[in-house]
Amino acid sequence: MDDELNVTYITFGGHVEVQKYRYLYFLIMFTVYILIICCNFTIVCLIWIHRNLHEPMYIFIAALLINSVVFSTNIYPKLLIDFMSEKQIISYSACLLQFFIFYSLGGSEFFLLSAMAYDRYVSICKPLQYQSIMRKTTVSIFLGLAWLVPACQTAVQVILSADMKLCNFILNVIVCNNSIYNLHCTSSRARFIFGVVVLTNTALFPLLFILFTYTRILIISYRSCKSVRKKAAQTCLPHLLVLFSFCCLSAYDVIIVRLRSEFPKTARLIMTLQVILYHPLFNPIIYGLKMKEISKHLKRLFC
Repeated sequence: MDDELNVTYITFGGHVEVQKYRYLYFLIMFTVYILIICCNFTIVCLIWIHRNLHEPMYIFIAALLINSVVFSTNIYPKLLIDFMSEKQIISYSACLLQFFIFYSLGGSEFFLLSAMAYDRYVSICKPLQYQSIMRKTTVSIFLGLAWLVPACQTAVQVILSADMKLCNFILNVIVCNNSIYNLHCTSSRARFIFGVVVLTNTALFPLLFILFTYTRILIISYRSCKSVRKKAAQTCLPHLLVLFSFCCLSAYDVIIVRLRSEFPKTARLIMTLQVILYHPLFNPIIYGLKMKEISKHLKRLFC
């Protein structure tokens, strides 16, 4: 029993038990999972097929959408199995693996949004130097760093948590996130300090960099002609919407560990739905509707 955690789900309807409507929940979640995969991979395939979309901005968008699919795959299969099971359990090692993927992809998303912000900055503020700066090598380096740096940092957190003694075996969440720290008998100062460092490196610094670049873009666009302002609005607005959405999700994940049971159940339900439903579908919808070239190819595909 020491290697198993009893998982308690947030109920999607007040006091209604999950087991009572498990087939309905299973069908809904399975449909949503298929929808997430189809929506994200449709745009990824369009970017792959059409040569006019083989540009840094669209490559970063494709990477972001692949992240969304992997992120959902980290959650949905286990969630679907639990809906059809009498007991919802997960081993501590599997929980740590889920934790690793969850935060690796979270940090990766911040890095990818930073790369996209830099790409827009060079495109709008230094258009004559764009081709020489944003080369294939530069894009490959950005992608490599976006996936490797968060993964390496999160791996250290997992290693520090692997040998911790457990005194609690109940998780009130649907995915193993920071809440696993509440399972440990004692708090680790080294793990806490390293967690702050990781949070600063993977979230705070990229966020400050993004705000700086978009502020520069805003200043340059305001001083430029109407066509430059229009280009800036068309390409930067989707990125800012995605950034705002993801920042809300990240802030909740940090706050929930501190407040624990004090966090309102309604707000917890809303944020949980954002993790499993809203966020994975938000990216393809925003980029599919707001990015002119992608929207054009989507219309051709369906019409």
